[in-house]
Amino acid sequence: MAQDKVTKESVQKEAERNKRHKVRMERKKKIIDSAIEKSDKSKGLMLVLTGNGKGKSSSAFGMVARSLGHGMKVGVCQFIKSRTDTGEEAFFSSHEKMDWHVLGDGFTWNTQDRTQDIETSENGWKVAQSMLQDPSYDLVVLDELTYLLNYNYLDQDSVLDDIQNRPFDQHVVVTGRGADEYLVDLADTVSEIADVKHAYRAGFKAQSGIDL
Repeated sequence: MAQDKVTKESVQKEAERNKRHKVRMERKKKIIDSAIEKSDKSKGLMLVLTGNGKGKSSSAFGMVARSLGHGMKVGVCQFIKSRTDTGEEAFFSSHEKMDWHVLGDGFTWNTQDRTQDIETSENGWKVAQSMLQDPSYDLVVLDELTYLLNYNYLDQDSVLDDIQNRPFDQHVVVTGRGADEYLVDLADTVSEIADVKHAYRAGFKAQSGIDL
């Protein structure tokens, strides 16, 4: 009998928990549905992915995959980086609605030539400009752009003007550490990825599929 009583009480408590959960979820659904209903605006968004953590470019390329899945045209401009053997380029660059450009000479500590870096950055920005002026591009990813602005390789006002004056429905994603307040202010969505732990500091080299 005692065991039956415990079982009955347990069933009753579980039923009460389920009932309370249902009430909370119904209340939450009303709030979310109301917010969704009020969010009826549409335009090309600017997103900034910054911070010292790993995953900024990876997040941007996730949006590339999503956009291509919707039949959208995408342009990627990779500044700073110079290697053309990454998994994302191998996967995406052959897509009929993708234009992928590697526009850097390598990290600044590799080139060690500020004049060359500025020239490479300016030439690379011309490619980005052409995308930002072309309404056929639904999404433009400006990978590692923050470095070019932080090192003053590009004129910040001109870059921000080009982004702000892009076609109305065109989305732009900017990645890189140290996004300054002007980029943040211009953006519609900003995500800062924190650096909690990284395999590199434990002596692990860059891994195919994870880093390359």
